[in-house]
Amino acid sequence: MTTSQPEIKPRMGPAPTELVWSDVYEGTGEAAAPGAVVEVHYLGVDYDSGEEFDSSWSRGQSIEFPLSSLIRGWQEGIPGMKVGGRRELVCPPEWAYGPAGGGHRLSGQTLVFAIDLLATKNS
Repeated sequence: MTTSQPEIKPRMGPAPTELVWSDVYEGTGEAAAPGAVVEVHYLGVDYDSGEEFDSSWSRGQSIEFPLSSLIRGWQEGIPGMKVGGRRELVCPPEWAYGPAGGGHRLSGQTLVFAIDLLATKNS
């Protein structure tokens, strides 16, 4: 596992309409369960531009939270991921912050996340 922020380049072609995930590398630790509390480092970028909108690496510290409090793409895209791994999630609006005009600054956007799973506390 690396500790440096990954680079996510802008995508070519149309954005997916369903959640897409892939392991950049698989961890060897415990797998996160649905509803677990996870500690992660993450980077979030816009699908079309590759522009960063959030990064725990930029803030210099990881973050811990229950999956149940996160966007649908994370709730369904992180379970099964193993500690020590890095997973990339591509979340269409329905899997992120909803359709345009939904009240969140990222509503209507397809988002790409690189997530390093540092720890999990399964319920």
